[in-house]
Amino acid sequence: MNRSRRSFLKTATILSAGAAGGWAAAQTGARQAPLLAYVGTYTSPLKNMRPTQVDLPPGNGRGIHVFEVNRETGALTEREVFEMGTSPSALAFNANRTRLYSANETEFIGEDESGSVSAFAVEPVTGKLTLLNTIPSGGKGPAHLSVHPGGKHVLVANYFGGSIAVLPILEDGRLGEATDVKTDAGTVGPTVAPNAPPGSFAISGHDQAHAHMIEADPTGRFVLHADLGLDRIYVWKFDAENGRLSPADPPSVALPPGDGPRHFHFHPNGRWLYSLQEEGSTIVLFDWDGGSGRLTERQTISSLPPGYAGSNFCSEILVRGDGRFVYAGNRLHDGVAVFAVGETGELTYVSEAWTRGDYPRSFAFGPGETFFYTCNQRADNIAVFRVDRDSGGLEFTGHYAGVGNPSIIVFHDLAASAP
Repeated sequence: MNRSRRSFLKTATILSAGAAGGWAAAQTGARQAPLLAYVGTYTSPLKNMRPTQVDLPPGNGRGIHVFEVNRETGALTEREVFEMGTSPSALAFNANRTRLYSANETEFIGEDESGSVSAFAVEPVTGKLTLLNTIPSGGKGPAHLSVHPGGKHVLVANYFGGSIAVLPILEDGRLGEATDVKTDAGTVGPTVAPNAPPGSFAISGHDQAHAHMIEADPTGRFVLHADLGLDRIYVWKFDAENGRLSPADPPSVALPPGDGPRHFHFHPNGRWLYSLQEEGSTIVLFDWDGGSGRLTERQTISSLPPGYAGSNFCSEILVRGDGRFVYAGNRLHDGVAVFAVGETGELTYVSEAWTRGDYPRSFAFGPGETFFYTCNQRADNIAVFRVDRDSGGLEFTGHYAGVGNPSIIVFHDLAASAP
């Protein structure tokens, strides 16, 4: 019996060691899987395609550029390009990153006045993209899209069309025709924003309705979208079964006429929403009632450092994952302002970082929020910063990636999906 017991223990130890070795090897293999970044760009139009009305000459990008990210330094090395002449200026993954969707910011598909949205399969080992299909976006010039938390719909905002659309995701990840399209209507704000900094000539989108961003609230029960030209954030109740939108009560909240709400971001607690105004250069804090879909304004603060004067166009706004800091992009000023989040959600200006480029259209944290990436649209580069966890500050790493007219950057860690 003693010999049998000793043999059993010895065998169990060997098997355990073997299993541990296999697990460690698997983990080592997973760690070696690449971290990828996908960059959407503004491109020159395809042959026989009408040019897109963007705020620069036809673009220098070539489509969706794929980079490998150095996990230690944050540096980007280009791997390949999925070539598109349709300005895939906005990108969004589904939850498990098996599919990528792009909003293609053109105004025409053939003779039809519409932009388009494309669906891609993402190869799990290499991250390579395969086009599944492309469909109309429900309006001209789609500038933003997001995937609904339920995973069955893509939401798209058509900037030049002043409309939003709901696109169903089919079982294989392709997109179906829109189940709902809503077109914004109302009073266009003045060309000069009352809250713009002194001496500003920032005039952009107050010529018509311009739906600029669309995203669901954290529960998925409501969908919000910002219209820059009408100076409103609209709130919709979302029917997830049928992919339909109906107005909440109230159906929208007004920002000061002319200020131009562009992008917004929810705090991780789901109770606060921060809206960034493109022409007014302000951030507005709203309390969010997830039960009724109601926004209540509570604070307005400049997106710029104290004392700034002159023209500025705001771009992106992000709340850090731990909820302690908010980051706001300022174009023409070409900086990212950092704000501390107080106990009640109100913001206090902390610092700023020069983006090392021209016209930072958007920015994003890399996985783990150790590094921060700015897409400097008119400088044709992406600059890499290290994030100070305690102060929220951004320190330039010295790393740039050259890419024509970058608009957005999103990340996919292949190690996280390794078997």
